[in-house]
Amino acid sequence: MFALIAALLFVLALVFEIAGVAVGGVITVATLGTAGLLCVALHLMGVGAGWTPLKK
Repeated sequence: MFALIAALLFVLALVFEIAGVAVGGVITVATLGTAGLLCVALHLMGVGAGWTPLKK
């Protein structure tokens, strides 16, 4: 799930960069890129992968 979110954030960052758009002073290309990298890192860590704790 986080990989899909990261891909969408990277697409938005690319479109914003090409169009020269900035939404306010908070959401910029760098912010979207950083959020995308965070989602990729969470995906690689296995967060949201649907694993369950070990059973005894």
